[in-house]
Amino acid sequence: MHWIDWMIVILFILLMMAGALYTRKYTRSVADFLAANRSAGRYLLAVAGGMASIGAISILGYFEMYYQGGFSIAWWGLMALPTNIIIALSGWIVYRFRQTRAMTMAQFFEMRYSRRFRIFAGSLCFLSGILNYGIFPAVEARFFIYFCGWPSAINILGLNISTFPLVMATILSISLFLIFMGGQISVIISNFIQGVFTFVVFIVIIVVMFRIFNWAQISEAVQIAPVGASLINPFHTDKVKDFNFWFFAILVTGQFYNFMGWQGEQGYYCSAKSAHEAQMAQILGKLRTMATLLMFIIVPICMYAVMHSAGFASQAERINNTLAGMDNAYIRSQLLVPVAVKMFLPVGIVGAIFAMMLAAAFSAHESYLHSWGSILIQDIVMVLRKKPLSQESHIKLLRVSIGGVAVFAFIFGLVFPLKDYIFMWFAITGAIYLGGSGAVIMGGLYWKRGTTAAAWTAMIAGAILSVGGIIIRQIDPEFPLNGQKMYGIGMLCCIILYIGVSLLNRKPSFNMDKMLHRGKYAVESNSADGIINGKSIKLWVLKRLGITEEFNRRDKLIYFGSLLWTVLWFGGFIVGTVYNLTNEVSDRTWLKFWYVYLVITFVTLVAFTVWYSVGGIVNIKDLFRRLDVMKRDAHDDGMVREQVKNPEQPVETFIKLTEKQEKEKE
Repeated sequence: MHWIDWMIVILFILLMMAGALYTRKYTRSVADFLAANRSAGRYLLAVAGGMASIGAISILGYFEMYYQGGFSIAWWGLMALPTNIIIALSGWIVYRFRQTRAMTMAQFFEMRYSRRFRIFAGSLCFLSGILNYGIFPAVEARFFIYFCGWPSAINILGLNISTFPLVMATILSISLFLIFMGGQISVIISNFIQGVFTFVVFIVIIVVMFRIFNWAQISEAVQIAPVGASLINPFHTDKVKDFNFWFFAILVTGQFYNFMGWQGEQGYYCSAKSAHEAQMAQILGKLRTMATLLMFIIVPICMYAVMHSAGFASQAERINNTLAGMDNAYIRSQLLVPVAVKMFLPVGIVGAIFAMMLAAAFSAHESYLHSWGSILIQDIVMVLRKKPLSQESHIKLLRVSIGGVAVFAFIFGLVFPLKDYIFMWFAITGAIYLGGSGAVIMGGLYWKRGTTAAAWTAMIAGAILSVGGIIIRQIDPEFPLNGQKMYGIGMLCCIILYIGVSLLNRKPSFNMDKMLHRGKYAVESNSADGIINGKSIKLWVLKRLGITEEFNRRDKLIYFGSLLWTVLWFGGFIVGTVYNLTNEVSDRTWLKFWYVYLVITFVTLVAFTVWYSVGGIVNIKDLFRRLDVMKRDAHDDGMVREQVKNPEQPVETFIKLTEKQEKEKE
């Protein structure tokens, strides 16, 4: 890279580190380290939380997926719009979870089910998480090595050191620094900086791509795809093996079934300053999702044109020569798009995309390291220990655990050979925990008859099905059921088991009001502006839509704007699907549609970037103001304590459950 490119990268890293250092003075308690003391605003969470889910490995996965399926994948992705907006507008899961005031999902499991189940679920979540996360450093390191053209080894003080582990260690070390400075406060601030920078780079890359490649070149290339694997017409994709209709059908189902089930960003689930603010962050995040996916579509499509058009034959040959040195077909698939795109980027843009990938890598590492390290301590070690630690010792233990997860990922990346697409590996490893957790979370938050026995049954069944799938895929990569399909089978089995076992129970129903801090158990900070038992909304229809007294005029505008945006796009999807099933639509017509789609989503991406960036800066000022004057509660450390006083008052002493109480809960 040119020295200008390196200056962009260095300045970006220094900016992130400065932001992390600044947050150090605000981290004074376990609640600060784990949940930013529940003080973050909607825009800050929408940008930072969104960035946490767009890791560098996810970007490579999107490149891989859209290169295989093109615009057709974007069409089936529209199926997810109603699910996303229903989840966001209704406050599905996120509102009630925030009401519990739990810091981890497994802490909620102890409140709802039992301590033993919390330990089991926490262990399963941790195992699933670190296996899923284990490939992150390796995949990202290969990207940076090939993107920059670095040699396989470098000489340091006379020693020949492999570049691959050196790059992995560097990425992990910087990520640990960003976490250790301020815990979740530092994670949120650095992820926000990374998010704003990344969205700006998205816009720049899209503009550059369309200056280099005109629409005629792209149109010509995507029309030469094999029969049955169209990159334009989603109804001519019967030969697409993995990223097809069923992949997205299961994905959509899983988004509803397992919303907030995956704990890779669990720190964000409990960081909002109120349940309403958490709901609004979800609405804003979902509203922006389709626009941010635009870059992941444009770049692979342009690179497909390069690899399949006669006009780019010389560039395609150079790309193939570069990839020829990779023995693993899956690694070649992961790196084809980033290796190809570098050949077309001017000075400055190369550095920007390098920094963007670093930002995406750091954001995912920060969130995942923080999550899995925290879950190990909060949901396993501290629960087994039963006695609380001092604030300083507790935070130190969390840092040690987070560092241990980084060491595991480093070793795993060195020895594990990935034999599947990135997103397929995500699906099958995630299903170790997600197969059963969706039924357990939904049942625990919304069904007072859900039982502990049902939770155990669903979680164990989901784990067994997923582990079996991992073993089969490693033995036989050509097994007809891919990771996504096995995940879908697991979800269905676990729902049936949870409902069936719960219906066999004859004991009294669970006290939902106490767990959700409602009625006489209400806690003021659970509601925006201290509203707890205000008058219900007058209009019945608004109440049924989830609009409460906490919604001001601006909130309602965002709510209905999100609803209108979704209805328009999903309405077009339904009409288009019905028409295509009854009529033959030409590729030329589809190309016109995709051109309009790209223009609209680009305009919204620019608008959302400006809007969310300004809102996030305002939220950061509010976050620091709240943290500066907030009185810390030493007992707010993620441990479940039995209340011996008035349930509306804070508990002052740690009371462990007796064996009799534990058996009764079981």
